Amino acid sequence: LLYVIGSLGSAFTPGGAHWLFLEFRFFGGVGVGMSSVCAPIYTAEIAPAAHRGRLVGLVQGNVVLGILLAYLSNYVIRLIAPEDVAWRWMLGVMAVPAIVFLTLLLAVPETPRWLMSMGREDEAVAISRRLCSTRAESDDQIAEIRAQLAEQAELRSVKVRFFSRRYRKVILLAFCIAMFNQMSGVNAILYYAPVVIQEAGASADSSYLMSVAVGLMNLIATMAALTVIDRIGRRALMIVGSIGYLAALGFLAGVMFGFSGHFNMTSSVLVLIGLLVFIAAHAFGQGSVIWVFISEIFPNRVRGRGQSLGSMTHWSFAALTTYAFPPVVASLGGGIAFTIFFVFMCGQLLWVLKVMPETKGVPLEEMEARLGLAGDD
Repeated sequence: LLYVIGSLGSAFTPGGAHWLFLEFRFFGGVGVGMSSVCAPIYTAEIAPAAHRGRLVGLVQGNVVLGILLAYLSNYVIRLIAPEDVAWRWMLGVMAVPAIVFLTLLLAVPETPRWLMSMGREDEAVAISRRLCSTRAESDDQIAEIRAQLAEQAELRSVKVRFFSRRYRKVILLAFCIAMFNQMSGVNAILYYAPVVIQEAGASADSSYLMSVAVGLMNLIATMAALTVIDRIGRRALMIVGSIGYLAALGFLAGVMFGFSGHFNMTSSVLVLIGLLVFIAAHAFGQGSVIWVFISEIFPNRVRGRGQSLGSMTHWSFAALTTYAFPPVVASLGGGIAFTIFFVFMCGQLLWVLKVMPETKGVPLEEMEARLGLAGDD
C-alpha cells in the first residue's frame, strides 16, 4: 500500500509542492524499509538450512532485477515522454509492480515458526508440509521449531532484552555488515549512475543507456552468487567482493584524478568499465550476503528486532552516503569520493578476514550455540 501511495503521490504532486513531494517519497521509503526487514526474515524462516542462502538471496535477486527494469523504463520514458513530464512517468510507473506485489501477497502464508509461537500448531504443520519437499524434512523442521519454543518457554518469566551482553556479538556483526554495505558507496552510485557517467563525459541519453548496462551486470553477478552461496559460503563471497571493491574503486578514483577537467567519451567509457566491475563485486559479495547473513545470526526470539536493526543501519548509512555524495563530488571531485569509499572497503576486508563467522548450512535453531551467545542477559 505504501508503495502504491508513494509512487502515485510523487507522480501527481502539483508543481511547486516540494514538501508534499518529499512526503510521498517518504511513504515509499517506509515501504522499502518494511520490505527489507520482512522479506529476508520471512524467507529464512520458511527455507530448509541447506537451501537458505539461495532462497534468501533470491530476495536480493529480485531487488536487482527491479533495479534493471527501473533503469530500462527510465531510458525508454526519457526517449518517448516530453522532458518536462518524463520524471512523473518514471515515478508513477512504480505503481504497476506495487499493485502486482500487493495482489500476490494475498496468497502468502505465515511462517511455521510464527504460527507455532502463536499456538497455531495445526496450521504450522500444514504449511510446513506444503513448503518442504518431503514429509521427513517437514517433520525435522517442526521438531526443531518445537524444541526452540520449549527452550524459549523457560525464559518467558524473564524479559528478553535485545541490547544486552548476550546479543552484543550479533548486534555488532549486523551493524558492521550493514554499515560497510553502504560505505562502499553502492546506493549513491546506483542512484546517481547517469549523473556520474555524464560527469565523466557522456551525453545525457548515452548515460541513461550505460546505466542499463550497470543494472544488467548487477543482475548477472547476483544470480551467479546465488548458485554458489550455499556451496562456498558467505565469507568466501565477501572476500571476493571486497577485493573487487578495492580494484574497482581504486580504478575509478584513478580515472577521475587522471582526467580531471578534461573528461571526454574515453573517460566516460573507462568510468563505465569501473562501475561495471564495482557493481559485479558488490552483487557477488555484499549484495548477495548481507540479508542472508543478518537473517541467520540472530536467535528466533530476537530475530525480528535484529533484522530491524540491520535494516535501520543499512538505510541510515544509505541516506548518509546518498546525501553526501553529490556535494563531495561537486566540491572535492569524484576522485576524492571514490577514495573515501576505497578506505572503508579496506576496513571491510579486514573485518571479513578477522571477525566475520561462517553461517553456511547451520540450522537457525543451532546458530545461537554456534556463535557462542550463551550468558546472562
